[in-house]
Amino acid sequence: MNASIANTRRVARVVRGQPASDGAGVKLTRVIGQPDLDMLDPFLLLDEFRSDQAGDYLAGFPNHPHRGFETVTYMLAGRMRHGDNQGNSGLLTPGSVQWMTAGRGIVHSEMPEQENGLMAGFQLWVNLPAKDKMTAPRYQDIAPERIPVVDAGDGLRVRVLAGRHGDTAGPVEGIAVAPLYLDIEVAPNARGLAHVPDGHTAFAYVFEGEATFGSSDASRTIARGDLAVFERNGDAIEIAAGEHGARFILVAGKPLNESVARYGPFVMNTPEQIVEAIRDFQSGKF
Repeated sequence: MNASIANTRRVARVVRGQPASDGAGVKLTRVIGQPDLDMLDPFLLLDEFRSDQAGDYLAGFPNHPHRGFETVTYMLAGRMRHGDNQGNSGLLTPGSVQWMTAGRGIVHSEMPEQENGLMAGFQLWVNLPAKDKMTAPRYQDIAPERIPVVDAGDGLRVRVLAGRHGDTAGPVEGIAVAPLYLDIEVAPNARGLAHVPDGHTAFAYVFEGEATFGSSDASRTIARGDLAVFERNGDAIEIAAGEHGARFILVAGKPLNESVARYGPFVMNTPEQIVEAIRDFQSGKF
């Protein structure tokens, strides 16, 4: 790692995930979309689900609507079956990712396809710009073998879901906010560097061990279950891990700087558009 790089980012704030439940009672940790961090433009929600107790996840997420944003599901362990009212169906397995653009409206379900064992992963909600909110729904279902893994040296191992790490590009493409989504594993006592687009909103959520971000004179150590929100300026983040190593997701996206009107699974720009979304859903137009 070149420690002399001057345009590295600092941690602006740290937020702790909060226990929550969603769907038909699935227990999870809500990181973005909770009282301490309502949203982080363009990101509307981040949930971590992790349990080996079937009662915490077995009820799943039965049919529910979405309009005006995108949902990103990244599976670490377990099996989740998704289906929708357009006849689409697929199975999310460990290491896979699904980037669903709900657009003008879709009704879908996500149900565990297992009765025991560990179920773990993340769901991220990404806002759509006003011009794309009524676009046609689409899926990008990415199997584990399509996600490149980069041995970045310096003890860093990086799975590239979206965006780039060095010369390696992730398989997710055509997303309005030009996202970066990396799963980074840091060996014990290792140090490294990850590049992020200057000006993009960026955060890291630590889900194994603890990680230190920032240069030695302005570093913050982030524990498992904490989210680090980075300052907007700078195109790189310095990373280090202690004696137990670390693993985290690093996510960035172009802020939209647009008004946001939210009502449950509908995210638009005005209250009038929310009323229209509810009316369209109730009348079967999704």
